[in-house]
Amino acid sequence: MKTALITGASVGIGAAFAKELASRKIDVVLVARSQDKLEQLAEKLRSQYNIKAHVIPQDLTQPEATQLVFDAVSQQGLTIDLLINNAGFGDYGTFADRPLTKQVQMIQLNITALVELTHLFLTDMKKRGAGAIVNIASIAGYQPLPYCSVYAGTKAFVLNFTEALWAENKDSGVRLLVVCPGPTESNFFVAAEFPQTFSGGQNYTTAEEVVKDTLNALEKDFSTLVTGGFTNQFIVNLPRFFPRDTIVSLVEKQFKPKK
Repeated sequence: MKTALITGASVGIGAAFAKELASRKIDVVLVARSQDKLEQLAEKLRSQYNIKAHVIPQDLTQPEATQLVFDAVSQQGLTIDLLINNAGFGDYGTFADRPLTKQVQMIQLNITALVELTHLFLTDMKKRGAGAIVNIASIAGYQPLPYCSVYAGTKAFVLNFTEALWAENKDSGVRLLVVCPGPTESNFFVAAEFPQTFSGGQNYTTAEEVVKDTLNALEKDFSTLVTGGFTNQFIVNLPRFFPRDTIVSLVEKQFKPKK
């Protein structure tokens, strides 16, 4: 039986991945900060789908956490066939007015931890000539995002990084996919401290839809997936047709805090 490791597995898209993969009889390794939430999810998956669900509670904003995750997997004798780098968070507000510590933690989680886990597990996968890695980015990675400047910057990195690795590893037997969801039904906007008046648009996608689209795209060996239908496709392609300062000015007006 194959095994998938999912970061940010306790809620949202991460938990949806765990449930869908378990329903397909794939064992899971669940990584997130909250041990209680992970244990509850793991027990539910074991009883409902009769699969193995391992729990590794780690705070991936801490510099040593990724190596601890890799070591825990190795100590349990597990082979990871699918890595899903889903953990991440955003932050809303004028960059200079937001806590610097939170911005640095965002870079650590959204970029550094993702790069480290990708490197650790990709090396093993290439030796076996098999495996897959899914990195979760965002449609925010396709253009600058005033008032979410660091978040959009991290997702632009994930997008470009993963597409480059897809090309590097085409003949290795290892598949790589970057997924760019639009607004998704989750606690993202609350956790990022968006104002209650901010809607994020009307095209919310469910986490379950993101997961199913992702697994379908992975089977087809796509490098990139934009979920959420025509509206999100339109958004990510818009910067190709207008000057960058025009795009960022339009986005700034949309995201500017309302007085």
